Amino acid sequence: MQEPTPFSVDWRTAKSCTANNCVQVGVVDDAVGIRDSKDPDGAILRYSVNEWKSFVAGVKNGDFDDLV
Repeated sequence: MQEPTPFSVDWRTAKSCTANNCVQVGVVDDAVGIRDSKDPDGAILRYSVNEWKSFVAGVKNGDFDDLV
């Protein structure tokens, strides 16, 4: 199976991102992909849908608020 290109993915950037230094998220095959907006041709990190849902739930729950 051929690796999808970043151009075949509908990448989303947070509305609060005002510069080109943000994380972008998109559906890559049956997973969630994450990439750096400064390097759109660079690496894509992939997470299963369950991993992504767990991460988002943790963010909403405040599990990472003490990191910044």
